[in-house]
Amino acid sequence: MNPLPVAVTCGDPAGVGPELVASWLEAHPDQATGVVPIGPADWIARFGRGIAVGPKDFLSRPGKPDEAGQLIAIEAMELAARGATDGRFAAVVTGPVNKQGLAGVGYAFPGQTEFFAARWGGEPVMAFAGGRLTVGLVTWHIPLAEVPRAVAAADIRRTVRALVSLRTKLGDHAPRIAVCGLNPHAGEGGLLGAEDAAVIRPAVEALRAEGHDVSGPLPGDTVFHRHLQGEFDAVAAIYHDQGLAPLKAVDFSTSANLSLGLRYVRTSPDHGTAYAIAGQGKADRGSFDAAMRLARSLSA
Repeated sequence: MNPLPVAVTCGDPAGVGPELVASWLEAHPDQATGVVPIGPADWIARFGRGIAVGPKDFLSRPGKPDEAGQLIAIEAMELAARGATDGRFAAVVTGPVNKQGLAGVGYAFPGQTEFFAARWGGEPVMAFAGGRLTVGLVTWHIPLAEVPRAVAAADIRRTVRALVSLRTKLGDHAPRIAVCGLNPHAGEGGLLGAEDAAVIRPAVEALRAEGHDVSGPLPGDTVFHRHLQGEFDAVAAIYHDQGLAPLKAVDFSTSANLSLGLRYVRTSPDHGTAYAIAGQGKADRGSFDAAMRLARSLSA
């Protein structure tokens, strides 16, 4: 096992992230010394350990986001990323953030995956695992109208290779990866769109030539069922909701977000800030638990 601790950022102090971290630490006192919480001083004081960021007089207000909290979320990410680079952290687990709120204070990235890619380098792939499904995304946080133009063979190959690496680390000897089509029925032989035959199929064939067990393009309306039935070990979805709608329907409380292809391990719960229930003890910790398990096992 990696002897270095895992850094855990609070995310938005007004969201459910801080209480999920606190709940996990209370439930796992034997593992607490292997975790370094990073967040506002009033939250860090609860644990008697960790790293405080932001103004010392900042008071967390569950369910009431503000600009000061957004800046604290960014500072926590910066410190966690730098700590991994400096050899102080084995991995980073990030609490959920508010993308719109972050943009309002000058955050230059669509999400946290892009932030850690910029700080650490590598070829990032957004993926989700921990439950019954393992899903990687070829395109991420872009408008749906831009997806057909954005689908590139290089991105498909990178996503599949990252999924192969992930599933190998999780115990599969020869991972079987399915690649979704972009269009209904994977293009229906060109009747429903040209991208599947022109871009996706050649990328899949190139991956097969490398020796990978890859199938596709396959219709997105059946491939996840086939994954659940054990035919595949992971699915590469072409766009965000194509992959995350089925994943969250099946694994909402058991799956975590992973940033693959980077120099260091970063995971996160696969849900948002949930302001409406923040501070009420109603947040489901399942996804955060999965994020912690994956961070520790993948950085071992």
